[in-house]
Amino acid sequence: MANSHLGLTLFSLLLFFSLTKPTLSQDPSPTVFEILPKFGLPSGLLPNTVKSYSLSDDGSFTVYLEKECYVEFDYLVYYEKKITGKLSYGSISNLKGIQVQRFFLWLGVDDIRVDLPPSDSIYFQVGWINKKLDVDQFKTVHSCRAGVSSGSCGGLWKQFLELPAPNNDVQMLLTE
Repeated sequence: MANSHLGLTLFSLLLFFSLTKPTLSQDPSPTVFEILPKFGLPSGLLPNTVKSYSLSDDGSFTVYLEKECYVEFDYLVYYEKKITGKLSYGSISNLKGIQVQRFFLWLGVDDIRVDLPPSDSIYFQVGWINKKLDVDQFKTVHSCRAGVSSGSCGGLWKQFLELPAPNNDVQMLLTE
């Protein structure tokens, strides 16, 4: 009888310690800025306002920003609130949600890739145009800004469109 009580007591103690044993904390998920370099891409391809992201086993991803925004690189880049694409080592394909300004036009960026082995260049596919840029400008994460400033081409175009209509004296000079 004493052995059965001892066995029951030991079993109770084991059960108690297994239930109260501190559980190992699970490592937090890596940020999107930590994921990009694991795929051979610079972490500064996205702005600092990433709210969340998902990445499937096949490389399909969705990134959500706090809000749409602009970042100035060699070119002005517009980020939609939702960005999708397919991530593979050294490239992003089927990209949606990122546009670049060229002159007065906004063009969607379709693909991004880097040389393998890595070099100092990164390539952006915009329609049928393939643009090579210096990768250094994408190595740090940039702050987002809410709109186009008046110093950029888009801002100058907007200022031009907002000019007041000419008065009658100017109108008469133009028609004579």
